[in-house]
Amino acid sequence: MSQDVYNFIFIGFTFGLYIFIAVTSRASSTKEYYTAGGGVSPFANGMATAADWMSAATFISMAGTIAISGYDASRFLMGWTGGFVLLTVLMVPYLRKFGKPTVPDFIGDRYYSKVARGVAVVCAIFICMTYIMGQMRGVGVVFSQLFGIKIQSGVLVGASIVFLYAGLGGMKGITYTQVAQYCVMAMAYTIPAIFIAIALTNHFIPQLGLIGDFTAEDPKVPFLQKLNNINTELGFSEFTAGKLGKLNMFCITAALMCGTAGLPHVIVRFFTVKNVASVRKSACWTLLFIAVIYVTAPTIGAFSRVNLITTLHESSYETAPAWFKDFEKTGQMAWVDKNEDGKIQYFGPGKSEANSNAVFIGKGPSYPSDDAPESQLVGEYGQRLLANKGDMTNPNELWFGNDIMVMANPHMAGLPMWVIALLMAGCIAAALSTAAGLLLVLSTSISHDLMKKIVKPTLSDKEEVNYARAASFIALAVAAYFGINPPSAFIAKTVAFAFGLAASSFFPTLLAGIFSRRVNKHGAIAGMLSGITFTISYIVYFQFLGGSPKDYLLGITPEGIGFVGMLINFVVTFVVSYLTPPPPIEIKHMVDEIHAPDRLLAAGVDTESLEDPDGVGGEGI
Repeated sequence: MSQDVYNFIFIGFTFGLYIFIAVTSRASSTKEYYTAGGGVSPFANGMATAADWMSAATFISMAGTIAISGYDASRFLMGWTGGFVLLTVLMVPYLRKFGKPTVPDFIGDRYYSKVARGVAVVCAIFICMTYIMGQMRGVGVVFSQLFGIKIQSGVLVGASIVFLYAGLGGMKGITYTQVAQYCVMAMAYTIPAIFIAIALTNHFIPQLGLIGDFTAEDPKVPFLQKLNNINTELGFSEFTAGKLGKLNMFCITAALMCGTAGLPHVIVRFFTVKNVASVRKSACWTLLFIAVIYVTAPTIGAFSRVNLITTLHESSYETAPAWFKDFEKTGQMAWVDKNEDGKIQYFGPGKSEANSNAVFIGKGPSYPSDDAPESQLVGEYGQRLLANKGDMTNPNELWFGNDIMVMANPHMAGLPMWVIALLMAGCIAAALSTAAGLLLVLSTSISHDLMKKIVKPTLSDKEEVNYARAASFIALAVAAYFGINPPSAFIAKTVAFAFGLAASSFFPTLLAGIFSRRVNKHGAIAGMLSGITFTISYIVYFQFLGGSPKDYLLGITPEGIGFVGMLINFVVTFVVSYLTPPPPIEIKHMVDEIHAPDRLLAAGVDTESLEDPDGVGGEGI
């Protein structure tokens, strides 16, 4: 069988499974649409949360970023993992006790204000839209490579599938679909890593291979030393050394961490289990399931870099492997023969006086139109020609996107075709699972928090679900547009912006709402508006309006500016709160009540029997 046949079998089987689960688990009420009825087991919810958590940025882009940046990419590992711990320790048990499954719902009640609820809805829409456009981009990249179509078409195909099972099935359908998607993702990530680890290091445990010896050549050398040597010989910095400034590294990691703790689509997942005790069990399962993939990502990044360089550098284009030409056709890789020797050369900034290894002029490759003369489309050796002019200030001739490293890795290692097909199924599962969760939060924010709680309180259950489905369609259409025209070339970077927005808006407001009896509605509203406005303005200016990196505030990139926005939010929230009247006494009692389970536990009271007896997890839901 050919690779295409294997791909269709694996992708077709997994899609059929997802749609079957969605149809059989279709939501019939708002309770099932928003919280799956509140009766999901901690084990199943742990898998679903892990799948919801690990997006296309994690599965597709993170290992590629590690392959390119080495140590510097640890900011993603530390930020996202640490953020999940923050989320489960500082947020989820208390929000679950409060009983409001959506972040705007909590903010609206805790800060006794429709304005605060409305601001939270707007923040949720900005955060989720930024996040989901990264997922749509990931879907487009995978479909493009899988079917040899343009990324634009891939985005539209992925959006249609997400709407089919997320828009109709709601949280109930999404939960059980994500359980299946996690299983696919875990196998797709670890099995290729095991094969490649055996080939390069003779270890069947990839993590041991990473710290073991490189045995694919004689003599044996420590694998990481081999990687460092390759990098420095080609003009890159050592793989295990970082070049990102300490302040920037700290801000990006902190923004990812705090942003994670404020992500609404993850918080709502913990309302699908029965009670707070189940929340804690579910969080433990989630951490275990996340760890399976997070401890494998560095190995995939390192292995793929060695495979890429040893396979392509100084090889003749005419004898280059078929997979390289396949990625070249879909615009994921490009070669510009600067010295006209017919060989592919890959060099870092250290080989250029301009400290650059740009292959061509421009942010990404562009191509002549399809009806251009053949001489403008195909080069002397059969390579795909670019419309960009080559950057002749350096000798580097090879361009590739971070986002294709995971997909290219099994090709580079010559793995069996079924392993490649399994990996492609995993890539799609990762993007679809998070996109579905985000889509649900978007639709919930509009139908429940905006329409039901602010605009039309008399809305019936059926009308509310219909509004949610309509909101899903509109949100997905917008996300697809930005998936086709992303704010950043790389998925992980786009997603990092979403985390910055969450850190600067929801994290301080949720934290203060849970632990402070003094913070009032005026402080919360002013804090959210100031934090997210500052962060969005900074990102838009430097990402879209031509802002120069030399003008960064203290050298902090747009990826890390969410941390500064968070500090602004905290300061504004507390200053405004202390300058305005305190919250009503019933709100102070409400804050005390959120912490009641801990005090009862200390007194030896069985709280499980007291909490959320119907397992619903939210007023009116």
